[in-house]
Amino acid sequence: MELIFDGKNDFGSKTGKVPSMEVNCEIDAPLRILIVTSSWPTPEHPDGGPFIILQVEVLRMAGLQVDVFPFRGEKNLIRYLRAWYQIRRQLRRKSYDLIHAHFGQSGILAFPKRIPLVVTFHGDDLEGIIGPQGQYTFAGHVLRSLSKVVASFADEVIVVSASLARHLPKRRSYHVIPGGVDLDLFKPLSKEEARNTLKLPQDRYLVLFGGRIHNADAPRKRYDLARQAIAHLSSQYNVDLVVTRDVPHDVMPIYMNACDVLLLTSIHEGSPTVVKEAMACNLPVVSVAVGDVPERIGSIPGCIVCNDDRSETIATGLAHVLSRNMSFNSRHVAAKELDERILAKKVIDVYRYARQRWKIA
Repeated sequence: MELIFDGKNDFGSKTGKVPSMEVNCEIDAPLRILIVTSSWPTPEHPDGGPFIILQVEVLRMAGLQVDVFPFRGEKNLIRYLRAWYQIRRQLRRKSYDLIHAHFGQSGILAFPKRIPLVVTFHGDDLEGIIGPQGQYTFAGHVLRSLSKVVASFADEVIVVSASLARHLPKRRSYHVIPGGVDLDLFKPLSKEEARNTLKLPQDRYLVLFGGRIHNADAPRKRYDLARQAIAHLSSQYNVDLVVTRDVPHDVMPIYMNACDVLLLTSIHEGSPTVVKEAMACNLPVVSVAVGDVPERIGSIPGCIVCNDDRSETIATGLAHVLSRNMSFNSRHVAAKELDERILAKKVIDVYRYARQRWKIA
C-alpha cells in the first residue's frame, strides 16, 4: 500500500525559518558574496534548495554580506541570456568580493569573470539528467560538458561528495564540502505523536520514500523500484510506502519521525540531503550505493547500503531493518559531520583561497 501526501494539510508553513545560530569565524572584513543559483524557492517551485537557504543564512550569521541572484534557466537560452545581462548589471551596481555559483549551469552566468568565482557542484550538473526511459538525456550530456568547462575556469571548486570528483577535468583541484543539516529543525520526536499529527496508522510499518514523484527528477529517483521492493515485503509485513509531494520542508521532520525507515533508490546522487536529515532524526536508512551514502551510513549499525539495485536485495535490506527491535542513534554522527555551522567555516576558507588565487593570477 502507498500513502501519498501532497502538502495540502496545514501542518506548517511553505518556507520554514532558520533558527538562531551562532557561527564564530574570524573575518578581517565582511566579505561581500553574490550567490547565483538555479535552485531557490519561488511561487512555482516553493521547495527549491533548502540546503542552499541554510548555507546562506549561516554565512550571514558569520558576518558575511550575502546577496542571492536566483534564476530558472529551464533549458531556455533566452532565460540564460536575460539572467546573464541582469548579473552584469548587478555587478556594475554593487561591489562584490566573489561569486559563489551553486550548480554548474549557474556558473555559466559568471563568464567572462570580473571577480573570483567559486562553484559548488551538487550532482546532476556533473552526473547528467535521467530521462523518462531511465537513460541519460542529450540535455544532460550538454549540461555535463558545460559544467566541466565551468570547473576548468573557476577559481575554486566544491563538490558535495568525493564521488562527483571523478567527473571533473583531470588535475582539477577541489574541496569536498557536503550540504549541511539544520539540526534544530531535524531532530528526534515521538513516533506515536508524529503519526497522530499526520493521521498515520500506529499498527503498520511505514517506509518513507527518499524522493518526490511528480517533478523532473522522478526518473532518477526510481519510484517504481521502491514500489517493487515494498511489494516483496507485503506478504511478510504490514507495510506502507509513504511518499511526499509538496510537503513543506519544515514539516518533513514529522514524517521522518513517523516512519520506521527511509528508502533511497536513486540512479545517482551527489550528497542526498534527505539521508542526512534522516540521520539527524535517528531514522534508519536503506539505500542503494550512490553518492556519499556509503560514506555516510555504511558504518552505522541499523543502516543498510545494498550490494546491488535489484528490488529483492532492497527488500531484504528493508526486512533486516524492520525486524530489528533495537534503539537507533545516528544523530551523533550528523551533529559531528553535518552541522552547517561547521561546514560554513570551510566554505569561508574556500572563499579566501579563491581571492588569493585571483590576486596571484
